[in-house]
Amino acid sequence: MKGWMIVAALSGVAVVGCGAASEQTHRSTARRSRAIESSGDAAASAASSGRCDASAPNHEVSEYDTSGDDRPDVRKVFLQVGRAPLIRLVLICREADLNGDGTKDIVRYYNDEGRPLREEADRNFDGQMDETAFFDSGRVARSEADTNADGKVDTKIFYERGQPIRAERDMGGRSTPERWQPDRWEYFEEGRMVRMGTDMNGDGVVDRWDRDASTRPTIGSTREADNSAGGDQSGGGEAAGSGGAAGGNAGGAPANGSAADGGTG
Repeated sequence: MKGWMIVAALSGVAVVGCGAASEQTHRSTARRSRAIESSGDAAASAASSGRCDASAPNHEVSEYDTSGDDRPDVRKVFLQVGRAPLIRLVLICREADLNGDGTKDIVRYYNDEGRPLREEADRNFDGQMDETAFFDSGRVARSEADTNADGKVDTKIFYERGQPIRAERDMGGRSTPERWQPDRWEYFEEGRMVRMGTDMNGDGVVDRWDRDASTRPTIGSTREADNSAGGDQSGGGEAAGSGGAAGGNAGGAPANGSAADGGTG
């Protein structure tokens, strides 16, 4: 495709147009930041990661210099779909080097229809991916983050219709890729946290509830009466999260919460 440029449409389907000097069609040698130790579906993650392999059959790659330093900083991989003369190109992977250090800081994977599946990002440019977003029907359904730079997920946020509804945090660092063990649950309404449950001793049971004073002014940051009476019993087990195409594990939500609280994003 020498002398031609591949242009990605908003839907992820590519069309062929005239050439441009900013495009580079050679294979990228830039490194990709290391992935975090996610609790998501490892098989699904590995499969989507392979979508950036431009050497695979029916794959094409284009690179772009968007910063004007004569070095490609954006790389797109396309899948050839259909048969000649009706072959079309669908975007299945996009990588970007945001700070010009030669390492790709953001990688987004798409399905064969050009819809996003997963995005990995290195927000602090330390060479370690610290945030992963999982998509469902084109919207973020769940995000996982490593907030203390130890290479492991310690925070999960669940979304509904693009808005956060619940966050789960592992403050004690007890989780593994096989078992997610949060000790804090946060619930949101219209983007604002309205309630938070905390497991103080790591036994999987909520010991204290805190609420937004404007939502429930009689409750401060002390243990609630209904909680001390045994009303709060955490689900503690592994409940399925709404992780979109890649799936994943979500920690059990406190059992005395509302139906909306106990559900997944």
